[in-house]
Amino acid sequence: MEKPKVSIVKVADYGSEKLYESIKKGLAYLGGLETIIRPGSKVFVKINHLSPPSPPEKVIVTHPYFTKQVLRLLKQLNCKITVGDDIQSKSKDGFLISGYRKVCDELGVHLVNLKESGFKEVTCRGQVLKKVYISPVVLESDFIVNLPKLKTHSLTVFTGSIKNMFGIIPLGLRIHYHRQYFQNDIFSQMLVDIYSSAIPHLTIMDGIKAMEGEGPSAGKPRDVGVILASRDGVAVDAVASKIIGFNTMDIYTTRNAHERGLGIGKIEEIEILGEKISNVEVKDFRHSAIAIGFLQRKIPQFLYACIQNQITLTPEVRKDKCTGCMECIKICPTGAAKLTGKVAWIDKSICIHCMCCHEVCRYQAIKLNQKPIGMILNIARTTYQKVKVFFT
Repeated sequence: MEKPKVSIVKVADYGSEKLYESIKKGLAYLGGLETIIRPGSKVFVKINHLSPPSPPEKVIVTHPYFTKQVLRLLKQLNCKITVGDDIQSKSKDGFLISGYRKVCDELGVHLVNLKESGFKEVTCRGQVLKKVYISPVVLESDFIVNLPKLKTHSLTVFTGSIKNMFGIIPLGLRIHYHRQYFQNDIFSQMLVDIYSSAIPHLTIMDGIKAMEGEGPSAGKPRDVGVILASRDGVAVDAVASKIIGFNTMDIYTTRNAHERGLGIGKIEEIEILGEKISNVEVKDFRHSAIAIGFLQRKIPQFLYACIQNQITLTPEVRKDKCTGCMECIKICPTGAAKLTGKVAWIDKSICIHCMCCHEVCRYQAIKLNQKPIGMILNIARTTYQKVKVFFT
């Protein structure tokens, strides 16, 4: 069996023609865009555009200039292009603040909020899901191009190609799944179920400026300076997670997709083209405080359950930063987020630790607390990571 190819190309920033050439170079390693996407075909481009909208410098969204260069290449093939994601926004046009409206208007490319076209029920032969609702914009396209952002995640530990496809289903269903599948491993299986229902034909990851810490929206920007591309989105996730210091098969989504034959998640089974991983890896990349999922396969289940209870992060509202925008209240799947006066608060008795409130807050008003033993475990993990970096 032929190994999947993942190209790695270095690029420092988003602001020059070099970005266009770097993406083109990454695709050339794979044989060229025209060998993957049929000229004149209908193409859906899935961006990472979390709700509520945010400017690109916060590194929450796939950078619009990154997407712009991919669209330029697709337009050369005379493709009928639609760019989209399912987003919530107070403003009439949720794509203004991120810069996507401007970019797509300049190129004459159709940009759509997926909720505007409704959703269609499809059968899903998943491990968790038997049916799911997916945007017809996605289902009716000839090719899917996935443009994930390289980020950590406070629930799934890592977010990339697989997690980005979560946005092809409606927000209400995403909230429901957060409530129903709040354990990391089960939630990740559900994500893979959705991915399996609309597998991208091409994945190009924006890893130029990534997010470390408590992603996908409250972490810190980190220069990584890479573009990853492959026909295999699972392999992209594997390479990306390896670059930022994870064992690839410790990421539940990657491992589950690999085991189900949806892609390759083992580094040794992937052909790396362009830069070597050793030349671009970031050894001190800061992970989420819950990123010790690898223990589940190394210690007895009862002991892991005790540790998991200790490391679980509990959201708490910082009253000095809360603006009362109510985004956390709208997205909370259990109603744990409430408003008292003009400030939100979290009812811990019904909180399921899904981190939805933390994900949508753009004012850094949701802090994540951890029990003392969990804090000690996290300090130990961070110290171990620093020591390992020092000796390598």
